[in-house]
Amino acid sequence: MIYAVRLGHAAERDIDELIDYLVPRAGEAVTRAYLGRLQAFLKKFETFPMRGTVRSDTRDGLRVIGFERSLTIAFVVEAETVHILRILTRGRELHLYDDEQ
Repeated sequence: MIYAVRLGHAAERDIDELIDYLVPRAGEAVTRAYLGRLQAFLKKFETFPMRGTVRSDTRDGLRVIGFERSLTIAFVVEAETVHILRILTRGRELHLYDDEQ
């Protein structure tokens, strides 16, 4: 089965903030390469979504998984869709917005 992978609004904002942070510090080429690896990682949820650590204490069915020791990806799997809720940089606490709960 192939799952659809969807980024929520908060995850999109997280990526925008990540870009704003990385470009002045690492340059556009490094940022593009990093985001390419992140995109490839997220694409793997299409075939193997049930991974990561279950965090049902925060939200039913919530899972979190690390990416390259620098990001935490929070997501839920519902029917045939993987909803990426947040993409957090190291040290940021997981807070879900009202439209994600």
